[in-house]
This record gives sequence, structure tokens and C-alpha cells, in this order.
Amino acid sequence: MTSALRMMVVDDHPMWRDAVARDLGDAGYEVVATIGEGRQALRVAATVRPDVVILDLRLPDLPGVEVARGLAASDHPPRVLVLSASGEHEDVLEAVKAGASGYLVKSASREEFLDAVRRTADGEPVFTPGLAGLVLGEYRRLATQRPVSDGPSLTDRETEVLRFVAKGLSYKQIAERLVLSHRTVQNHVQNTLNKLHLHNRVELVRYAIERGLDEA
Repeated sequence: MTSALRMMVVDDHPMWRDAVARDLGDAGYEVVATIGEGRQALRVAATVRPDVVILDLRLPDLPGVEVARGLAASDHPPRVLVLSASGEHEDVLEAVKAGASGYLVKSASREEFLDAVRRTADGEPVFTPGLAGLVLGEYRRLATQRPVSDGPSLTDRETEVLRFVAKGLSYKQIAERLVLSHRTVQNHVQNTLNKLHLHNRVELVRYAIERGLDEA
């Protein structure tokens, strides 16, 4: 239920910050904090423990990328959805490397934003159309630069789901391909994350690409 999910909004523009918080509240989420500075965001997040942080990259005291990195390294890391005016490839890649689960430009519609929030909360990597391929391409490039070690054994079904994850399909699309329920796909992904000691689906995509599963 959306009402159980706690949201924090980090943006230095008060009107924009309030509008995002209002949209989240109207959609049934609990907005536990709205913050205008990066360092304050890290302090508050440690106290209120949000499930999802909506984060702008342009902050007055600390770059949003550093905030994302700090959140990812915290004791209770939230999922981070970057909501930025920038669609520059470098900004996207830096945000993802810092631990962001997704990246959406501010020109997105309210419906696109709320869908991105829902999917981020579900653990899916979410990117503005056109950027997902960029991120997958970067993972492939990085995968060629480091050796691949053997990991824990996965079941055939977990491996099958992982192949689709590596290709960037959403839970809904994977469920349709394999004739499974959305919840069953989520469970397979969570079990795989636990086995591999990974924290989110972004890391899982990277793991799968390193093993060439996106080409299977």
C-alpha cells in the first residue's frame, strides 16, 4: 500500500519542492520531510528513514550525487529517484554510479513521475525514455574492464528472470513473458538479491550484464 511508504523530497526550489510533496501526498504516500540542502538531507534521512528519496542534483551546499552516495552508504539506505532538470548523459551516469535507483527529468508529466515513484519503491530501475539504453551501455562497458568471479548458484527460474532484468524489462513485462504474477517475479528478484548480497535492482542489472545474461 502506498500509505505505508515514506517519502522525502530534496530540492532547493521551495515551490517545486512543495508541488512534488503535494503530488506525493495526493497519491497516498506519506511525505516525512522536505529539504532544501544536501547535508541537512543526510542528517534528516538518518532520523526519519524514508523508503524513497526524490532528489534534485543541483543543491546549494552539496552536489546531489554526493547526497545519493551518502544515502546509499547509510545504515538504512532508501531508494533514490533523481528528479533533475538535466538530461545530460554525464549527470545520469554519475547519479547511477552513486547509488540512484532511477533518473527522471523534470519535464516528465505528473503521471510519469508517480509511475516512476511507484516503480522505484518496488525496486525497479526507472529512467527517462532514451536514458535506459545509455545506462545499460555503460554497464556493458564496465563489465569488459573487470574479471567475473563465480557467484552463488541460482535456480533455472531465477536465472531466467535475471536474463530479462539484464535486458531492462520491467516486472510487469517479465511477468507477461513468463506467464507469472507480478508478485512472483518480485519474489524471484528479491531471492536473487539476497543470494548475491546485492542491495537493489540497479546492482542486479550490473551483475547480470557482467555475466553476459543480457545477450542470452
